[in-house]
Amino acid sequence: MVKKNIKVFVVIEFLILLSALIKFEFFINLQVAFLSSFFIIAGSAYAYKRMIKNQVALENVDEKRDILDEIEDPYELYEEAETNSAADAELDLKAIVKEEKKKIKILDLREIKKGAKAGISLYRLVPYLFLIIGFIALKNNALLDISIYLPSLLTGILAGYFISKEL
Repeated sequence: MVKKNIKVFVVIEFLILLSALIKFEFFINLQVAFLSSFFIIAGSAYAYKRMIKNQVALENVDEKRDILDEIEDPYELYEEAETNSAADAELDLKAIVKEEKKKIKILDLREIKKGAKAGISLYRLVPYLFLIIGFIALKNNALLDISIYLPSLLTGILAGYFISKEL
C-alpha cells in the first residue's frame, strides 16, 4: 500500500512539474499550494492515527452507547436501573447531591495535556508553517495568483485525503 501511495504522489508531482512548461508562475503556485495542503491532510491523519494507537495501547478507550440508543434516549432516562421504592424513601437529599457531584468531571491538567498533545503535534504544525511561509514567499516575490493557488489547495486536499485513507 505504501508503495502505491508513493507512486501516486510521484505521478501527481510529475504532472505538476509538467505545468512548468505552461508558465513558471502557474507551476510555483500549484506546487506550493498542493504540497502545503497535501502535507496538512496527511500529517493530521498520521498524527490522529498515532494518537488512537497510543490510546488503544494504554487501554484508555471510553465505551460509548450505541448510536441508536443515543438518538432514542439521549439523556438515559429509560436506562434499566435497579430501583427500590423503600430505599428511595430513605435516601436523603444531601447524599444524592454528593453522588451527583462525584459524577461531574472537573477539568484536570492531565486531560488538558492529552488535548494539547493531539493539537500540537509536529506532524500538524510543520505543514501549517509551510503553508504560511509559502504563501508569504509567493506574495513577497509577486508570484501569488489566487486564481491558481486556491484550486491547487483543493487538489492537495483531495490527494492527501485519498492517500491518507489507505494509511
